[in-house]
Amino acid sequence: MTTEKPSPPIQKEKKLLDQMREALQAQHYSGRTEDTYVDWAKRYILFHNKRHPKDMGNPQVEAFITHLAVERKVAASTQNQALSAIIFLYREVLGQPLETINAVRARKPERLPTVLTKSEVIRVINAMTGTHQLMAKILYGSGLRVIECVRLRVKDLDFEQHCLTVRDGKGEKDRLTMLPESLFAPLKEHLERVKQIHEQDLKGGFGAVYLPYALEHKFTNANREWAWQYVFPGKSITADPRSGAQRRHHIDESSLQKAVHAAAKLAGLTDKTVSCHTFRHSFATHLLQNGYDIRTVQELLGHKDVKTTMIYTHVLQRGGLAVKSPLDN
Repeated sequence: MTTEKPSPPIQKEKKLLDQMREALQAQHYSGRTEDTYVDWAKRYILFHNKRHPKDMGNPQVEAFITHLAVERKVAASTQNQALSAIIFLYREVLGQPLETINAVRARKPERLPTVLTKSEVIRVINAMTGTHQLMAKILYGSGLRVIECVRLRVKDLDFEQHCLTVRDGKGEKDRLTMLPESLFAPLKEHLERVKQIHEQDLKGGFGAVYLPYALEHKFTNANREWAWQYVFPGKSITADPRSGAQRRHHIDESSLQKAVHAAAKLAGLTDKTVSCHTFRHSFATHLLQNGYDIRTVQELLGHKDVKTTMIYTHVLQRGGLAVKSPLDN
């Protein structure tokens, strides 16, 4: 008498949004982008009364994207972000690439970036203290985005070559930019303090830092090495939202943003909206003022298209920056 083998348990198919998360993680999208893309996919499904995306296509996508521009009046960048998320959903998760999307597009406002004069930059930085002041100096001195600054690791700083490496910048590209010599001493002092914190974490059984692209599995001890530690670590050890591992993550960018806003008020710059990104705008504009060519500035900023960098030439043409009135001559 033969006994029948028990049937293997039936595995439930993962929910669509969970599948999307896995696809985003497999392609090394950041946690922030993962959350944003999944949220847009959820909004798209809810907009069409919870219909499954596989039963919809171009007409429904175009209706949602048009709704964002016409009814919600979102910014062009927000609309583009929503469209990118939905395109990813159809192409990478459902295997149903969309055709050309013909929807009403949000108008991109033609605004010039806020730029500080050199004296205003100094006033804002001098109104800051400690680690936040050091970070603000890097934003202005190296032209970094705020997320690029908080994600800096020890190995990204090259004091010998006077440069720093921005890893996985916008568009997942690495780039080199200058490391101001005036920051050598304060940065080295700061790193000494950070190293002491790291050594204490190691003694406590911690000290491992998040590594990108599964490097943690490839190089099992690298996550505890000094070179991989964040230049600006957080104040406490917290749980990684993806893995649950107890780690010391980098400082939260919102704390730096709040510090810059507060410093701008202390410096009396109430007539300008000053943010962390204002330092990057000022970095580019001041380089052009000093005679550096547009292509050099483009490379330092990490712009894919020189047209993006060209906006700073328009800033230079505003009165009071580079062009002098004939009356002054």
